[in-house]
Amino acid sequence: MKSRVPLFLNDTQAENSLRMNRRHFFSRLSMGIGGLALASLVQPFGLLGKGEEAAAPAGASLLGNPHHFAKARRIIYLHQNGAPSQLELFDYKPLLWKMNGQELPDSIRQGQRLTGMTADQRSFPLAAPLTTFKQRGESGAWVSDLMPFTSQIADELCFIKSLHTEAINHDPAVTFFQTGSQQPGRPSMGAWLSYGLGSENENLPAFVVLLSRSNDYGQPLYSRLWGNGFLPSEHQGVQFRAGKDPVLYLNDPDGMDSGQRRRLLDHLKALNESQFDHIQDPEIHSRIAQYEMAYRMQTSVPDVTDLSDEPESTYKLYGEDARRPGSFAANCLLARRLAERNVRFIQLYHQDWDMHGNLPGEIVKLSKDTDQASAALVLDLKQRGLLEDTLVVWGGEFGRTNYSQGKLTKDNFGRDHHPRCFTLWVAGGGIKPGITYGETDDFGYNIAKDPVHVHDFQATLLHLMGMDHEKLTFKHQGRRYRLTDVHGKLVEGVLA
Repeated sequence: MKSRVPLFLNDTQAENSLRMNRRHFFSRLSMGIGGLALASLVQPFGLLGKGEEAAAPAGASLLGNPHHFAKARRIIYLHQNGAPSQLELFDYKPLLWKMNGQELPDSIRQGQRLTGMTADQRSFPLAAPLTTFKQRGESGAWVSDLMPFTSQIADELCFIKSLHTEAINHDPAVTFFQTGSQQPGRPSMGAWLSYGLGSENENLPAFVVLLSRSNDYGQPLYSRLWGNGFLPSEHQGVQFRAGKDPVLYLNDPDGMDSGQRRRLLDHLKALNESQFDHIQDPEIHSRIAQYEMAYRMQTSVPDVTDLSDEPESTYKLYGEDARRPGSFAANCLLARRLAERNVRFIQLYHQDWDMHGNLPGEIVKLSKDTDQASAALVLDLKQRGLLEDTLVVWGGEFGRTNYSQGKLTKDNFGRDHHPRCFTLWVAGGGIKPGITYGETDDFGYNIAKDPVHVHDFQATLLHLMGMDHEKLTFKHQGRRYRLTDVHGKLVEGVLA
């Protein structure tokens, strides 16, 4: 049967008008009942839900069901922007104390590409870590004294010490971790999960972003890090800010009540639907969905961000800093409240870990600002029964060099960027607790065992969420894109 296309449509409009042909119609029809049956087996909580989430959410998945059984329902990603030094925190290297001040051997460096900040350095003196390490818990994981609270939950964590990346500067490295490409413009990880899995709460976005910092300087963050790229715009992250208006432009303007807002949205929807009937642009439906979500968020956002109902025991767990809106501790507490309401992807960015100089003073402050709340989040999720299906990630975009940037003195030094090996930890749904995966050499400079590329890590997170990273794709400009590009393999050794 030959489809007829009105002559007044341009090429794009003509293509969109043919979006549903006979083959697509019958293929979808035949899979309808079978898909429902499969969903009940593969993802039972996706159909049955809990409490108020049992109803079908407005932000339903565009792809249908997960590819396989999901061990996790949500991710809380605690990104430490600026790259914490793994050598001060988690990667214990006693040789650095023994060889403090001595030159890094050329056989270890192997002609590594350097940043512009150390490319002209003639000497690369090894710098001993700032503090001592101890083996923690039954797992015996090495954790620095800078992280006393994290030390107490070592048996809940999986330390991956063999992460590596090609990116050597902050912007491309963070962009690579969050979007799978060093070049801006790709969808972020949270947007991919929102697109692939949809939302489990019709009154909150599937993807929420929270920002905090310890100082008034440091590497900047850009909203494209939580953008939707070429995916429909309803999948971009929604930033929650500190203060009385967590989401900008959410409240009704002066002189307008909720009834008037509802009537306005109804008329606007009718206009948008008319426009869609004319040009068949799917982004119009994304716009309608965003307007409706904003309307529902007028009630749901004040509820989730109001911490007045939290008991004193909560602040004892997270620390007094959790009372200060916008702090890392307050954002960790808010992340738990969002997780309770089944927000799919909760992204926290904490800035200022970039320590090219004055590392001894800065890393003590940053560790203190993040240690207690990070550990509290894991403990809080566990005691509420949420950790078993929530993934918590803690880490930066690359590591730090074992040699000092600039002059090494007794009381002060800095560390440059190091993409060859670095450490992060993961806890929760589907991850083996109490293990250390991967090893670095005695200098903490190269990977000695079980390398994990950024794409491997991304593929593993998607797997735990029920998505096959090779199948979660979107066709754009004639090519099928995915978060892991054309790379990535599952890190089997970290799976429970």
